[in-house]
Amino acid sequence: MEKAIKLKVRKELDGQQQFNIIKLKGSLISRGYTEIIHILDQDDEFHINSFETPLETKNEVQEYITAFINKENLSDTISIYK
Repeated sequence: MEKAIKLKVRKELDGQQQFNIIKLKGSLISRGYTEIIHILDQDDEFHINSFETPLETKNEVQEYITAFINKENLSDTISIYK
């Protein structure tokens, strides 16, 4: 069974924030957590990025994303959307 994970990403980013968001998405794909990430507008400030991941890796993926956000100081830029 697949499980969707959604990320809320601020639209206006500086160069370093953009780089880090791209790095996060690339690492999610290269680690095999997903093959594609979908991007939809939420409103004027945020995009919603979503992807499917196997249910058995959902917690691992969420922990990886949270650690990445903390490490790169992106808490004002991206968050797991519930």
